[in-house]
Amino acid sequence: MCSIIGCISKSEASGPIVNALKKMEYRGYDSVGVATSSNSKISVKKGIGKVNQVNGNLKLDSMPGNVAIGHTRWATHGKVNDVNAHPHLCADSSIAVVHNGIIENYDKIRKELEKEGIVFKSDTDTEVIPNLLGQNRRQTNDIIETVIRTCSKLKGQYSFVAMMEDGSLVAARYHEPLIVGIGENEYFVSSDVLGFIEKTDQAIYLENEQFVVLNDKGYQIYDFNGKPAPFKIVTVPKQFGNVDKGTFEHFTRKEIFEQPTTVFNTADNINNDWELFANIMKEASNVYITGSGTSYHTALVAKYLLPIYTPISPEAIMSSEMNYSKNRLRKDSLLIAISQSGESADVLEAVSIAKNRDLRVISVINSLTSSLERESDASVGLYCGPEIGVAATKSFTSQLVTFYKIIETLSDNTFDFRSIGKSIVQVLDEEPSIMTIAKELKKASGIYILGRGIHYPIAKEGALKIKELSYMHAEGFPTGELKHGPLALMDESSYVIVINPKDETYEDSLSNIQEVKARGAKVVGISNIKHDIYDHWIKIPTMEPEILYPLVEIIPFQLLAYYTALENGADPDYPRNLAKCVTVK
Repeated sequence: MCSIIGCISKSEASGPIVNALKKMEYRGYDSVGVATSSNSKISVKKGIGKVNQVNGNLKLDSMPGNVAIGHTRWATHGKVNDVNAHPHLCADSSIAVVHNGIIENYDKIRKELEKEGIVFKSDTDTEVIPNLLGQNRRQTNDIIETVIRTCSKLKGQYSFVAMMEDGSLVAARYHEPLIVGIGENEYFVSSDVLGFIEKTDQAIYLENEQFVVLNDKGYQIYDFNGKPAPFKIVTVPKQFGNVDKGTFEHFTRKEIFEQPTTVFNTADNINNDWELFANIMKEASNVYITGSGTSYHTALVAKYLLPIYTPISPEAIMSSEMNYSKNRLRKDSLLIAISQSGESADVLEAVSIAKNRDLRVISVINSLTSSLERESDASVGLYCGPEIGVAATKSFTSQLVTFYKIIETLSDNTFDFRSIGKSIVQVLDEEPSIMTIAKELKKASGIYILGRGIHYPIAKEGALKIKELSYMHAEGFPTGELKHGPLALMDESSYVIVINPKDETYEDSLSNIQEVKARGAKVVGISNIKHDIYDHWIKIPTMEPEILYPLVEIIPFQLLAYYTALENGADPDYPRNLAKCVTVK
């Protein structure tokens, strides 16, 4: 889960590389590094920290050379330190590599190379790649054969960009995203279109088991057998270039406040064929919905929603558990895969398992040029724009809207999404009181979030947001389960947040809150009705029909998580140990 970028230009390349790394930092931000090629010599600078910090210390953007590669790291193998930061060099420093993914057999390869006298400097799996490339180049003196031999040796899921001392680049893709950008007098190869979208909107999405060779004269694309591979140049939608924070201090807050617009954009986008999506669902004997993290919580909401208005009763399966649930998959069934990036490794594996069992696959994604889109029989786009904050906010509400639109298509019901946007604005207006609650919340020994029925998945999502951003323990569970164990945790230092709009769950939830109050815990109520039992009340508007409450009751949790993070001195855009696009298992 890293960002990788390479550039060949007619001018200095290190500046564009550093700018690209800033745009892609959401993919990893433990450490940063850049390598350049100048006068047939490779120079490397790298260090711990975020791009601005490391660039300020090492002047990465002033490194000379018209060819450069860069990397931001999310550590998998080896501690976060300067030595383990990318790029990594081969033994004679003639090849530098940046890498995304995992090399599963790196230890075996490393031992083989060490027996031949190669000395390794880092603890990473990445370092075997430049040394394998160097060994194979010495043996073949042919770059195509060098890449073929190297990739045939590597096991796992990876993409890498290698820079040769002569200024050429080689980049290979195996189950990790890799995109070529075609500009005027310059070429890019990147793990994300954000790496070059400011320079060009012309892109080639490499297919799996393909590699590209680039130099100042052009590029050639091959498959892993060395045969020239067909490709097409596509125009990247302009929305992917809109990654400016504007007047907001953080992307996370900006994206929270974009939701009144994005829920409508998802619902009203003419590019989505809702009828096709709905018809595929109707034809399936069984429907399974899968996702990871926030996307799995969307699947849980959909599990509640669909049987209310349609004859479909889906099963929600966590993507990372699909391999252990595959015997539940029945023939003539459908898998709906939900993913913001479309590159999540667990989701892609779940799709592969489903396809191997002859299930059809449709996807709900924000990136319509992703691996998941290419693996799907049909796709629905979120069209909520780039989401840079690592914690999902606007993508979650857009995912929910997708299933409300499916209900519209499968039934006689309609929902006023403009009105829903206005209701979200009303919740956002509660920001000052939520800031006050966040100041108290940071003192809690534990945060427990309760919700019944359709509110239970929102309780889980709210807990996830608080954990991700504020680093505080938070747990979401069904309100009725309080007396079956969690009450043992309640005391005067505990905070309980209850999702309690005036619907069929209201009275039962009030009774459970009495049990919490009796143990001395503080209670925050999220409801359209004020009640004396709440120590704090976050007002949400009344929603008609009641199944629309999830779209407004998640907003307080996003803001609480954001402001509690600030109270705890954490960066809400880049929470520790996490990355936006989880491309490793």
